[in-house]
Amino acid sequence: MNRFASVMRRFAAASPVLALLFAIAVWTWAAGSPAESAMKSSDPSAAASCTIAGGKSACGLPSNVVIDMGNARVQHTDAEWRLLLSPEQYRVARQQGTELPFQNAYWDNHADGVYFSVCSDTPLFDSRDKFESGTGWLSFTRPIEPKFVAEEHDMSFGMLRVEVHCTVDGGHLGHVFNDGPAPTGLRYCINSASLHFMLRKEYDAWVKEHSASQAAQK
Repeated sequence: MNRFASVMRRFAAASPVLALLFAIAVWTWAAGSPAESAMKSSDPSAAASCTIAGGKSACGLPSNVVIDMGNARVQHTDAEWRLLLSPEQYRVARQQGTELPFQNAYWDNHADGVYFSVCSDTPLFDSRDKFESGTGWLSFTRPIEPKFVAEEHDMSFGMLRVEVHCTVDGGHLGHVFNDGPAPTGLRYCINSASLHFMLRKEYDAWVKEHSASQAAQK
């Protein structure tokens, strides 16, 4: 503080305006941006509210990123996606929309099983990695296979977020934040409309069937 006061006196002697601008800059740096504070906070209440200054929600806003479809194995035209998906699935998974909290299919689903991408037969998240975040959206600590979930920096709405999507089909899933529980410290905030759920018994049968199919192709 003594050093800051000394610098302020020198600025004030040279120009009161410069002194004021310098003080504002230091205060802004020390306080940090609201978006950054909310997304980096380890306070559980901050994760539960998932709010940004001005009433914006980092979880509740849509995304605006460019998803590279070059390596996606499952691809369709926009018209085909509209036929394959419901209007809500299309809005969220293909147009990077966001569903309402506490008013979506799986936010309160406690069944044991696996969540697949709604745009392809790709298992993405396991219920064993699901936790109650209090946000009204599905929350996971990690994906089943990291290579199936890619990230893009999302600068929309004046905040920095990390968008996540399925690498196999390019479907938008949601965002990932670093305010989750152990062991990863991450919170994958995922839209139900981007997923379809399979019970554990059905998933085990699915794995067995696909393993046999792959073995037969070799």
